[in-house]
Amino acid sequence: MVLRSCCKFGPVSVLFRLGYVALLLLCVTHLRCARAETKTVVQKDAEFDVTYNDTVTSDNQTIYAFNHTVSRNKTEGVRVTVDVLSEGAESSPILFVVRQKQAVLSFQVPLILRGLYQRKYPYAHVGRTLCQPPTRTLSETQYFFVDVSTLSSLGTHYQLRISRVESFTLHTDKKFSFTASPSQPQYFKYVFPDGVDTAIVKVNSEMTFPCSVMSIQDIQCPVYDLDNNVAFIGMYQTMTKTAAITVQRKDFPSNSFYVVVVVKTEDEACGGPLRFYPLRPDELIDAGNRSKTLDVVVSPAISSDVYVMGMLFCLGIFLSFYLLTFLVACVENKRMHRRREGLLNPADMSPAETASLLGKPGVTPVSPYEYGSFADNASTLSSEAITDSIASDANYGYMERSLESVTGRSRQESLSSIEEDDYDTLADIDSDKNIVRTKKYLCVSDLARKDKRVLSKKYQIYFWNIATIGVFYALPVIQLVITYQTVVNVTGNQDICYYNFLCAHPLGNLSAFNNILSNLGYVMLGLLFLLIVLQRDIIHSRALDRHDLNALECGIPKHFGLFYAMGTALMMEGLLSACYHVCPNYTNFQFDTSFMYMIAGLCVLKLYQKRHPDINASAYTAYACLAAVIFFSVLGVVFGKGNMVFWIIFSVLHILATMLLSTQLYYMGRWRLDSGILRRIVYVIYTDCIRQCSGPMYIDRMVLLVMGNIVNWSLAAYGLLKTPNDFASYLLAIAICNLLLYFAFYIIMKLRSGERIQCMAMVCILFTAVVWGFALFFFFQGLSTWQKTPAESREHNRDCIVLSFFDDHDIWHFLSSIAMFGSFLVLLTMDDDLDDVQRDKIFVF
Repeated sequence: MVLRSCCKFGPVSVLFRLGYVALLLLCVTHLRCARAETKTVVQKDAEFDVTYNDTVTSDNQTIYAFNHTVSRNKTEGVRVTVDVLSEGAESSPILFVVRQKQAVLSFQVPLILRGLYQRKYPYAHVGRTLCQPPTRTLSETQYFFVDVSTLSSLGTHYQLRISRVESFTLHTDKKFSFTASPSQPQYFKYVFPDGVDTAIVKVNSEMTFPCSVMSIQDIQCPVYDLDNNVAFIGMYQTMTKTAAITVQRKDFPSNSFYVVVVVKTEDEACGGPLRFYPLRPDELIDAGNRSKTLDVVVSPAISSDVYVMGMLFCLGIFLSFYLLTFLVACVENKRMHRRREGLLNPADMSPAETASLLGKPGVTPVSPYEYGSFADNASTLSSEAITDSIASDANYGYMERSLESVTGRSRQESLSSIEEDDYDTLADIDSDKNIVRTKKYLCVSDLARKDKRVLSKKYQIYFWNIATIGVFYALPVIQLVITYQTVVNVTGNQDICYYNFLCAHPLGNLSAFNNILSNLGYVMLGLLFLLIVLQRDIIHSRALDRHDLNALECGIPKHFGLFYAMGTALMMEGLLSACYHVCPNYTNFQFDTSFMYMIAGLCVLKLYQKRHPDINASAYTAYACLAAVIFFSVLGVVFGKGNMVFWIIFSVLHILATMLLSTQLYYMGRWRLDSGILRRIVYVIYTDCIRQCSGPMYIDRMVLLVMGNIVNWSLAAYGLLKTPNDFASYLLAIAICNLLLYFAFYIIMKLRSGERIQCMAMVCILFTAVVWGFALFFFFQGLSTWQKTPAESREHNRDCIVLSFFDDHDIWHFLSSIAMFGSFLVLLTMDDDLDDVQRDKIFVF
């Protein structure tokens, strides 16, 4: 533009224009200087512990200059306290800026803090602690300035006071009490003493509300100590009455950290009510008095020696069961060896006669592996007392049959058909099913007619299916909990996981290693049970290979597939429970309960299979039903809380399933669910109840099923009326109640039928009952609960009770794993007294 002007108007015009622009700039500068001269800046040398009353307007600004000596060996906090005394200051608040050597702190008064739905809470009284810059010398004088300004043209009166915090540094195992509010947060410094690598910080209060937050932050500036920024850095927890965070030295390079306590503006995060409902979104709400008195104490956590002792204690408990099992096996083997010697050298036969007998053609010595078969055959074939005793126990009117007839019939049946399908598709066999299964009194031989090899393959599917389910279930679970733990470690939000924070010992990236370690018992005892079952399976297979008559025709038919599945489920329960305790919360609680449903279902199936080997459910049907249970468990956790529609639907389905299962059990599967079911029900009611009054044909089964329906209908009514928040535990309680009911019925009917319980089984029953009693006691202690908020859950936290490492829930893990192992042994050994009894003398109930 200047060049074009030169060409058009000449040099005089250009100079005139440049002078005009310079004049304009000079005028603007003069006006700005004049305005600046109208605002007065006053700097005052100020002192600690003196209250300054002053007024500030838009025309003046006050700067307070402070200096204090900082010593490396003594740390003192500096606290700024401000009160605004003028009314209507919310429209033009006062801005306070604290300028330090390496930090700047600024805040307005009244301080506006926001809650849910953008509610605004003003606070005219504000207190803040200044960040402490590090010192490089033994003693150093530091300066800081407090600038006070406002944009209000009217005068605003305020009070300012700077004071020292003498108890700014926390000491180990010494409790310190203080008061905090949303506008007056507090934080203190803790330095790790020599020899302490881990410390636990506990903050307690007698007051439940107002809700507060405890945070652990590194020594750096700024310190995030307001409700709207305390979650930006470090580890933090919401709290009502108690909070605890375990801190490790390795996470803080300066060997020290800040303990920050902030009171929240609202209580909803801690489960409290939301009191205020403003009609206008910009309305300021008076929060009232939200001061809270708290106390903090920092204690050294456990050392590495305690970790080692805890792991050795855990291993020692469960390895002792391996040792005890080995000793019992040795004693049993020695007893059997003595019995074999007694049979080979009877008192009325000389050693020479025994040798000559063994030397005869066709007579061979008995090996230790074959001794059990030899002894059983000898006792079965030569003892009439057993037959007489069995006959005396026949309370149901059975006609006795000779062993020869039974043996001949069973051998023909075992050789007649190999494939189960061939057996079931014959029309005459279908007719035979209806005749046999609807008899008034049944024996095991009536329901053990299918080929043993086919049934063994059928029940082995239980094991392979649960192993496959376990792999596909566990892999994504492990990946998910690793993600959970990573999120906790990165964000520092310890409200994500519901630990017992008073006894949560970290190891590496795991926040509660003790809760994970205590699940080792499920895995080790599950493996031990599999080894015991394998040993029995091998012995039984060898007996079958020798065509041992006892193995073929006596005792409860031995099918080990369900036992293998139970042992695998126990191991998977330990693995998934450990995964759940990596970060326990309501979204992954099903990890801890899924295989509990499996275990309960498999135990019920095993009890039923003992007396009903031919008609037990297939693995596909059983696991499909268990999958439906787990599906409802997930729905209940997600949608069941306070949802009456869900509870009505579930209760109706629960009652219908109970009735259908009762019908299936009562008629031994010989009924059809089709369009004519209602007509047949009406006909049965008419003939048995109206036309003539006749009692139930199967009285024992009817008693069990009536009791079962009463229990399940009661549980359904309880769920409908109470709608418990913990739906997964409610569903598990239903499964356990049905299992206990059926188990009690089985024991009573076994004794009522004249059978006896051997010493080993009785010891297992009594031991398991006692252990279950203690286990349930520790289970109901309730150290945490994800049905409530994290802050409310922490009110139930307790200190460690064993070796300063394990808490009540860890003891539950120990005892419940032992009790489950004992329960499995009861199922395994309960019918050992029938190994010498013919199957047509063993009653079905």
